[in-house]
Amino acid sequence: MAIYIALLRGINVGGKKKIKMSELKTALQTMGLARVQTYIQSGNVLFESDEGPASLRSRIEQEILSVFDMSVTVILRSAEEFEAIIANDPYADVSLSEGESIHISVLLEAPSQEEINVLARYSDEKDEFHIHGSEMYFYFRQSVLDSQLAKNLQKLGGTGTSRNRSTIIKLAALAASMTV
Repeated sequence: MAIYIALLRGINVGGKKKIKMSELKTALQTMGLARVQTYIQSGNVLFESDEGPASLRSRIEQEILSVFDMSVTVILRSAEEFEAIIANDPYADVSLSEGESIHISVLLEAPSQEEINVLARYSDEKDEFHIHGSEMYFYFRQSVLDSQLAKNLQKLGGTGTSRNRSTIIKLAALAASMTV
């Protein structure tokens, strides 16, 4: 059985699309996923399954729609893919100063050149990004709340979700602990 990490886009943010993690865990266990655990309230779920990722993603989205009456994009990666996300981080050696942060967007598919060009308009000496396949790495040198680049991520069309680097690292560690 493979270990997966599901990232739910846009839940429990700003008081919208609220889902209690305990209820989400129960719903996913009910649909047959094993060893389900959640991490913080922003829609991070780890579980084990022998099902393939494409059908799993679709079934999880359907279950959330059925149980919580919410249409939510689910981004799914294996534990190995999460390790690769960390290994490919071009900002891994950056020591962050006060107010700086690194975020990683995990996408359904690699962004198009048109989407990259749109985001490049907002990249400057304060904010930058790097793309590796279907992940985008962002280095924000000021508050992410003040970043024009961050404000324009929605131009990717809702095909991904972002987490700060420490959350990505924690999720990978939790997945690794499940293999023991």
